[in-house]
Amino acid sequence: MSQPAKIGVVNVSDRASQGVYEDIPGKACVELLEEWLVTPFETEYAVVPDEQDQIESTLKKFADEKGCSLIVTTGGTGPAKRDITPEATEAVCEKMLPGFGELMRTASLQYVPTAILSRQTAGVRGSCLILNLPGKPKAIRENLESVFPAIPYCIDLIEGAFFETDPSVMKAFRPKAR
Repeated sequence: MSQPAKIGVVNVSDRASQGVYEDIPGKACVELLEEWLVTPFETEYAVVPDEQDQIESTLKKFADEKGCSLIVTTGGTGPAKRDITPEATEAVCEKMLPGFGELMRTASLQYVPTAILSRQTAGVRGSCLILNLPGKPKAIRENLESVFPAIPYCIDLIEGAFFETDPSVMKAFRPKAR
């Protein structure tokens, strides 16, 4: 039997990392992934403060040592001084995929005009896709719904784990074989 796929979930929050706030965003991500994916997967999980070195080291550990094919981060994507998740993501990725952030901002603009303040991005480290999401559960769903159809095929292209969705709740797109 093959090993289950691995997905990293990293909530970037000073207050959640200190126990001041409950880690609701990270849990919301896991719930969505469990709802959409039929592929068995294990979750690597962390709550870290808005410190670039800690975010980078967690992303590297999950991608390089834990073997995650997908890492989603929540929080730290706005314009505030301590919001540095995109910078940490860019620092650890070999290739950036700006289309993910562009589509997420476009999707969010249907709900809030402040979507233009968001700096979500995505990139590739080895065989791992790293995706930045906002920190609010409602926005996480809206953003992840917009880009998730492309995620399984992206992970195929970078030779990560094979992810299959439940098409009744999330239809992934893969080009037809020739």
